[in-house]
Amino acid sequence: MLLAAIPLKVDGKPPPYMAHIAVLGLGNWGSAIARLWTLDGHNVKGWTIEQEVYESITMEGMNHKYLPEFSLEGLDVSMHIEETLEGSEIVVLALPSSVILDVVEEILPHIRPGHVLLDLAKGLAPGKRLISQVILQMLNDNNMHNPLAVLTGPTIAPEAAGGVMTTALVASEDVSVAKRLASTLTTPTFILHPASDPEGAELWGAFKNVVALACGLVDGLKKTGSLGGDNLKAAIFNAGFREGCLLLPQLGARAEVAFGPAGLGDLYVTATSPHGRNRRMGEKLGSGLTLDEALEEMVMVAEGVRAARMFRDRAEDLSIDVPFVIALNTLLDTYIDAEECCRRMVALS
Repeated sequence: MLLAAIPLKVDGKPPPYMAHIAVLGLGNWGSAIARLWTLDGHNVKGWTIEQEVYESITMEGMNHKYLPEFSLEGLDVSMHIEETLEGSEIVVLALPSSVILDVVEEILPHIRPGHVLLDLAKGLAPGKRLISQVILQMLNDNNMHNPLAVLTGPTIAPEAAGGVMTTALVASEDVSVAKRLASTLTTPTFILHPASDPEGAELWGAFKNVVALACGLVDGLKKTGSLGGDNLKAAIFNAGFREGCLLLPQLGARAEVAFGPAGLGDLYVTATSPHGRNRRMGEKLGSGLTLDEALEEMVMVAEGVRAARMFRDRAEDLSIDVPFVIALNTLLDTYIDAEECCRRMVALS
């Protein structure tokens, strides 16, 4: 079914059909979002490359590795990507930014004209373009003109999977695509809003991981001494948000995105929730672990480290002053410790 044929919801009621959705990547967020749409009555297939995840879902109806507390009964899972794509209308790219382009390259031969792509990854790709921009270029290079949208917002996976109400942004250059996706994929607890600035949504979706990483340092310092606390975290949060408001419009984001679910909303929950993987990564660094030691302990991918490098490099190319980002990278490069990093950030508030 072509996206144009998907009817909008009326008075919040679901459309009189099940959307056919392929979720590529069954990590923490991919599993949660697949669960939400399965429970809402959609026909959802999931793809994973991990044998452990595949066996856990097919044999026990749960993803013990990434989302252990919630049932995934009803989710049709496969390790063969072409099987997952067969019969689908909406292709959801729930993949880490480090691998998403490789997977898009793999699925190109299986993409049909009726497929709509929904990108959940955020950040800059090699060549310093946004991931969504590179995906569009890959489609264009293969004479494909499939619609593409970006989804981002305050979406901590275990809470969303458990039915805690939240909101997110679906952004596409073609706002009619965003409207129809938002209407189709909204559930009683997962409320989507359409927007026409995918660049801004994706930039803030990546930058909030940088700020969350920095806020996590405070939690690590609190474990090992008396420096960490809510006052310090608030000061660092403020400094990071301020730098994002100055930097991201120069990279292409509309200024108003900062104050919506893709900006301040996502930033707040990622920086403060105990479930946030980037905050948790920062906590490990703040407690004294090296970057390699912290990465070794992480089960899920913490995008903030990669994002911090990318924003530093992009700012340097454009001669933009980013002292918050520089301070965090100086810590990641082991030139300063967590306490000194926090002092430099607080001085910016």
